[in-house]
Amino acid sequence: MTAPVWAEWLGYAAATLTTAAFVPQAWLTFRSRDVSGISLCMYSVFTAGVGLWLAYGWVLQSWPIVVANVVTLVLALCILLMKLLMVPQGQTKPGKSTARRRYRRHKN
Repeated sequence: MTAPVWAEWLGYAAATLTTAAFVPQAWLTFRSRDVSGISLCMYSVFTAGVGLWLAYGWVLQSWPIVVANVVTLVLALCILLMKLLMVPQGQTKPGKSTARRRYRRHKN
């Protein structure tokens, strides 16, 4: 059973809009290299979800879902890798917050 042609175009329109909405934030993150406001847990779950949407679209052979999620997955993976690999200034390991360091300093 195949979808009518208009339904495919509706899917492409939706995929274009949702993916295009994600691009400015990704571009800003790439340009600024500032990932301090990004939750590692949220982005990990989001990226896994996009991967599952991609797999779902592949199984259904729904190319609007596949194309949109390939683009979004690549962008999300890049941002997630930036979050995992970038060390904020003054820190020795990714993920250690300044507040935690201050607490430890005052605790002693």
